[in-house]
Amino acid sequence: MLLAIAYSKSARETVRNMTQNYPEQIVHSHGRVVAFKETELSAFLVLRLRAKHGDSVLVHETETFNEFERVEKPIRDAARAYETRDKKHLPYHVFVAGTSHPTVEEMNTQTL
Repeated sequence: MLLAIAYSKSARETVRNMTQNYPEQIVHSHGRVVAFKETELSAFLVLRLRAKHGDSVLVHETETFNEFERVEKPIRDAARAYETRDKKHLPYHVFVAGTSHPTVEEMNTQTL
């Protein structure tokens, strides 16, 4: 996908017009951010944005995040366990104490 972020008011207006005129090219849109399908037409639209608005538009090429390919099972398990905890206001560092779940420090040192 192509992710475009419009920073200026005029760039946001152009993005809004593109999402209305080319809805089949849009994967998701929210305010100043729009994710375009990976098509030549989408690339054309993104390049138009950059040509018209310059640095007021940031463009990234992205790929869909697949947690089962990119994230180890202990991290997925920890995320699920933490989100289903009984005490909803318990900070993660307290929740993880005495468990086999990874600490914030451990996760912070590992890259995907």
